[in-house]
Amino acid sequence: MGKAYRDRPSRGKPGLASDVRNGTGTAQSDVTWVTCLRGPSLYDPVRRQAASGRGAFEGRSMKNQWLTAGFQLALVAVLASGVASAQDFSTERVAVGFLRPVFLTAPPDDFVRLFVVEQHTGDIRVLRRAQGTIDPTPFLDLEGVSTGNEQGLLGLAFHPDYDSNGYFYVYLTDPTSRVLRFTVSGDPDVADPGSQLQVIAFSQPQPNHNAGWIGFGPDGALYVASGDGGSRNDDGDGHTAMTGNAQDISSNLLGKILRLDVDGDDFPGDASRNYAIPADNPFVGVAGDDEIWAYGLRNPYRASFDRATGDLYIADVGQADCEEIDVLPGGGTGGENFGWRLREGVIQTPEIGIGGPKPPGALGPIFDYPHPTAPSTSSCSNPGVGFEGFSVTGGYVYRGPVIDLRGRYFFADYLAAELWSFRFDGSNPLDFDGTNYTDLTNHTGDPRFTPSVGSIANVSSFGEDSAGRLYVLDLFGGEVFEVPEVETTYQQIVLLLAAVGLARRRLPRARAPRR
Repeated sequence: MGKAYRDRPSRGKPGLASDVRNGTGTAQSDVTWVTCLRGPSLYDPVRRQAASGRGAFEGRSMKNQWLTAGFQLALVAVLASGVASAQDFSTERVAVGFLRPVFLTAPPDDFVRLFVVEQHTGDIRVLRRAQGTIDPTPFLDLEGVSTGNEQGLLGLAFHPDYDSNGYFYVYLTDPTSRVLRFTVSGDPDVADPGSQLQVIAFSQPQPNHNAGWIGFGPDGALYVASGDGGSRNDDGDGHTAMTGNAQDISSNLLGKILRLDVDGDDFPGDASRNYAIPADNPFVGVAGDDEIWAYGLRNPYRASFDRATGDLYIADVGQADCEEIDVLPGGGTGGENFGWRLREGVIQTPEIGIGGPKPPGALGPIFDYPHPTAPSTSSCSNPGVGFEGFSVTGGYVYRGPVIDLRGRYFFADYLAAELWSFRFDGSNPLDFDGTNYTDLTNHTGDPRFTPSVGSIANVSSFGEDSAGRLYVLDLFGGEVFEVPEVETTYQQIVLLLAAVGLARRRLPRARAPRR
C-alpha cells in the first residue's frame, strides 16, 4: 500500500520548532534538565513541589518563600557558567550482575527505579539508579520462557497511566510470540503474577527473528514489532510462498509493526485477544490485517519513539549484506512498506529469486551500513571506515541533559562492538535513500564514552528513563551503563534553582485524547 507523502512537510509536527530534530532548538524547556539529573528524586517533597508548581515553601511567610532577586540572578549566572562544563560528561557503569540483560525502561514519572529485562531467566529486575543496587526479589519472574537461539523475555512497556492502573506489558516467546499484560501488586516493587492477561499471540515458525520490542506511542497506542518468522530469505516452512511473510499483509502478522488499542476489546469472546483495533489503522476496511501499522521488516529487534517529535526509529537487522535504520515520521497515517524480502538496506536482496525492485511507494532506510564480509558491500550506502558490522542494535534519540548530544540518534552494532550516532535530516519519506542524516559519529574509543569501570562490548539494547537519560546494556558482561552522566556540581545548582521556584514545573508527557 503506497503512501501519499507529496504534500507532507519534510519536518515534524505542527507547533514544534523545526530545529528540535537536530538538537539546536529551544522547544524543550530548560526545566527538562531538572528532571534529567542524577540526585534526589522527584519523590523528594521539595523537588516534587517545585516541579509541580506549588512551591517548596508553601504556607510560610512571603519573606521565607522567595529569595532576593539579586541572589536569584547570581544563581542564574552560576548556572549559565555551568552549561559549558556540563558538556564535559562521562560514561559510567550504573550496575553489574544481570543475566543477559536485553532491555531497560522505567514507568512514567518514576525517577528512582529502572526496570531491566533478563532474556533467559524470565525476570524483570529493579535497579536503584542512585545507589547502583539491584533488588534481590525480581519485580516479575516468568516461568516457561523459551531460552533457545534468540528467544526469551524480550520486551517491556509500562502503560501511560501506570500510576493509576498499574498495567505493564511484556513480549516473550514460549516459543509462540506473546504480548502479556500484568498488574503491579500492593507492593510497588513486585508485580502480581496472577494478573496475567494475554493481549495478542502469533506463531513463530523458527526460533530466530523474534524482534521483541513493544512501546507506547504519543497517541497512547501500543506498538509491537514482529520478525519475519526466522530462517533465511523469509522462506520455507511457515513462510508465505513466493512473497515471504513480511510482504504478506493478509492473515499474517510477521515482519510487521502492529498498532493496538489495549484500553479496548474488540474480541470479547476470545480470551486470547484482548485489544481493540484503532479506527485509523491503515488497513481497516480495506485488504490487509487490521492490526498492521507498517510492514516489510526482517527482524526489527529494537525501536523507539523520539519523545520530542514522535518519529518512530526502527533498527532492522539485515541478512548478509546491510543493516538499516528506518523511520516512521510522527503524525503519519501508517501503511508504510520497508521492502524486505525484496530489499535489504538500499539494495535488492542479492539471493536469486528473492530480491527485486523496490515496491511502489515503499520507503528506503534513512541509514544503512554494510557487512564487512558481504559480497555486495559496495552496493550499500557504505558510510565509510568504522561503520561496518553484522547486527544493528537500535537505540534512542537523545533528549537528556547534555545539550551537545540532544537530537542525536544513538545505536550500535552488537557483533562489531561499535557505538555510533547521527542526526536525522528530516527528509521527506519519499526521499529516504540511506543518506538522510548528518553528523555521523563513531564514539568507540572516545574517552567520554569509555567507562572507567567495566566495558561496553556486546550491546544488546539501549534504554531510556523517564527523564530522557540514555543507558547501554552489555549482554554477556551483565552491565548497565549511563551515557552520559552529568557533572555533580551542575546537578546541585539546577536542583537548588528548582527548590527556590525558578523551575516550577516539569515538562508534561505528550498524551493524545482517548479514542
